Amino acid sequence: MLILISPAKTLDYQSPLATPRYTQPELLDHSQQLIHQARQLSAPQIARLMGISDKLADLNATRFHDWQPHFTPDNARQAILAFKGDVYTGLQAETFSDADFDFAQQHLRMLSGLYGLLRPLDLMQPYRLEMGIRLENPRGKDLYQFWGDIITDKLNETLASQGDRVVINLASEEYFKSVKPKKLNAELIKPVFLDEKNGKFKVISFYAKKARGLMSRFIIENRLTKPEQLTAFNSEGYFFDEETSTQDELVFKRYEQ
Repeated sequence: MLILISPAKTLDYQSPLATPRYTQPELLDHSQQLIHQARQLSAPQIARLMGISDKLADLNATRFHDWQPHFTPDNARQAILAFKGDVYTGLQAETFSDADFDFAQQHLRMLSGLYGLLRPLDLMQPYRLEMGIRLENPRGKDLYQFWGDIITDKLNETLASQGDRVVINLASEEYFKSVKPKKLNAELIKPVFLDEKNGKFKVISFYAKKARGLMSRFIIENRLTKPEQLTAFNSEGYFFDEETSTQDELVFKRYEQ
């Protein structure tokens, strides 16, 4: 099984590293082309494009300018330890064992607007470039056109090398749109997390994001390799709801706390 998750806007380049091991991203040639485009934007243009404050725009203009393709532990950090959003709060990669990192490196992938597809131990330099941003580039009007079939092809290559045909989609819609399901040589399974509020079950963004991280951790810690094993997921009060689930959409619910 190959797990897909989204990146995070919040980054951590300060806290102690849980592992010294690292690998290099596999699509850096494409990242360099995007950096070239992004460097042509002024800070005010970045602010408008990304809908962020002037201060954040200045920071990201500096990041684009400082970005260099020769990644080392001195100027970059492993992706799984650099991202710090809700998904990564659930994942808690900073507590992984060496064996957990091994399994994650094989079975977990992070979609990224700048890097395309990252393995957990791939080094990355700090950036902000969300997949849904309309950054014009030589390949089209946005990042979906820029990445085209590249991410899907890389996923197919990974699946083939592992003799696998199952993808667990724990990414957001914005990021999963960079994958072409019809061209993916795999069965797609999407876990959905519903929380009870005022007597009704619905997707609550903050909880759902964290649950995607919890599910990723559950798969990694228990070395799961078959989709039917996912139904045992019970972290933080979630339970599998067979009645509302389908073959390609597994529904997990949690009662109001």
